Amino acid sequence: MTQSAAIPARSALRDPLPLLQRLLRCPSVTPEDGGAMAVLAQALEGLGFEVKRLDFGSEGAKTPNLWAVAGPIEDAAGKPAPFLCLGGHTDVVPPGPDWAQPPFAGVVADGSVWGRGAADMKGALAAFVAAVARRLEKGPLKGRLAFLITGDEEGPGRHGTRAVIEWLRAQGVRRPDFCLLGEPSNPTHMGEIIKVGRRGSLNARVVVKGVQGHVAYPHRADNPLPRLVRLLDALSSTVLDEGTERFAPSSLQVTSIDVGNQATNVIPGSAEARLNIRFNDAHSGASLTAWLEAMVDRHAPGAALHVDVSGESFLTPCGHDVALLAQCVEDVTGHAPALDTGGGTSDARFITHWCPVAEFGLVGATMHKRDEHVSLPSLEALTAITERFMVRMGV
Repeated sequence: MTQSAAIPARSALRDPLPLLQRLLRCPSVTPEDGGAMAVLAQALEGLGFEVKRLDFGSEGAKTPNLWAVAGPIEDAAGKPAPFLCLGGHTDVVPPGPDWAQPPFAGVVADGSVWGRGAADMKGALAAFVAAVARRLEKGPLKGRLAFLITGDEEGPGRHGTRAVIEWLRAQGVRRPDFCLLGEPSNPTHMGEIIKVGRRGSLNARVVVKGVQGHVAYPHRADNPLPRLVRLLDALSSTVLDEGTERFAPSSLQVTSIDVGNQATNVIPGSAEARLNIRFNDAHSGASLTAWLEAMVDRHAPGAALHVDVSGESFLTPCGHDVALLAQCVEDVTGHAPALDTGGGTSDARFITHWCPVAEFGLVGATMHKRDEHVSLPSLEALTAITERFMVRMGV
């Protein structure tokens, strides 16, 4: 059921739990919104934000996005005020069966709140809003604060954060000084990891053509499989690199081999393989594409290669803002977080081309799993960290 009731008063927003429960009750499985964006917009409007919906894409299949701003653009001296952006997404992956608690009910049990998206990442969105509510209790904002939220991070991402940033640039909106993205960065407990970069991701499909025929008459056919196998063996046995200062070694994984052959006595007419490369800053999508093309020409001449680079690797300089965030995390949790670049891709791959970005959110141990949940203490910790970071940033 779509959540549409009125958001509580501003004072009630200082507690992240009620807002998180409302968001969890929105079945916003990509590409559906389920009312989640409206719930978040109402909360931000209640805190004095100017909220703009920016839904991009084709008619009937638009991606829901939200941009909200509050606070002064300039300080008392007429200089640009500090500008912090808080980023995230409302969409979630499908829940699957056999949950201990209903996936879209926001049930509180055993000291945790349960639901699809609790960790990834509606919990962080609720904590961000609660942190703003608490900051406003201390007085008006001293700097600029923005929310950049998409409903298509778990999906293709074509009309989400990237499209919003393109729109903001076209409108001449000032670039934020820093963006905090609320992805679940901590593997097991709060305070473990701040992500300051991500590996790039390249998907490739190779199609080797042959000539179909009877296995008893191989001279009348052309089996494409030996060429494909030789190519995949060469690709898999190549060491792409030994890792770099901030990144683990790049990894190539074959994910599918298919000939569509249901018979045992037929040589297939074509063979297809799919692979993914997660690559560090020793490579680019273009350099790896060129390498793949050369390997195909050498081991499977004439094969068709299709490449899609979903994101380049990036690294945020670990300067003042990252150090400030790390100190806020340690102040609240008692743990000095490591600066890390592991894991999959996120919308930070788009934000990094606009402003410096780091990721810190809740514990991700149950994200994308059955019975996804986050503990109430971790929700409170992220709220406290975010409020402290805003204050230390001068916002």
